[in-house]
Amino acid sequence: MSIQIDHLPIEKLQSIKLIAFDVDGILTDNHVWMIQPGQWRRTFSIRDGYGIQRLIEFGYQVAFITGSNSEDVRERAKVLKIHHFYEGSLHKLPAYEEIKKKTGLSDENILYMGDDLFDIPLLERAGVSITVPEASKKVKEKAQFITTKGGGHGAVREVCDLVIECKVTA
Repeated sequence: MSIQIDHLPIEKLQSIKLIAFDVDGILTDNHVWMIQPGQWRRTFSIRDGYGIQRLIEFGYQVAFITGSNSEDVRERAKVLKIHHFYEGSLHKLPAYEEIKKKTGLSDENILYMGDDLFDIPLLERAGVSITVPEASKKVKEKAQFITTKGGGHGAVREVCDLVIECKVTA
């Protein structure tokens, strides 16, 4: 059963070295702008982006693991200088395991944030698992914590600020 993120134990956050995010529904609000047939764009929160930049400044590694395969997501990852970027598969566990292998980190060192059914295997493995209020019921049951803000509307920034605050106060 998930609890609100403001009750997240500090000691769990202090062991985090890498934060991995799903994109659609976490970094975005799950809406797309149709530009022309077969082509769309998402909107991303500038505040969330700044939170991610701050994570990197504070020495955290950041990953995007998304089922999407689109130029706008690649552009966002490039602009934010994301360390680990995996796209195009709803089977996300191989990407997660590859990140662990590359970094030498264990599950306890990883925070994963996702909102849909194909995020569940990662939510179950990560040391800290977080979702958003609009996630599916099954995801809310699997995630340890739920943000107060919605996907694409400050949820990522909320998590980034908490992680950094725990590092600063350690």
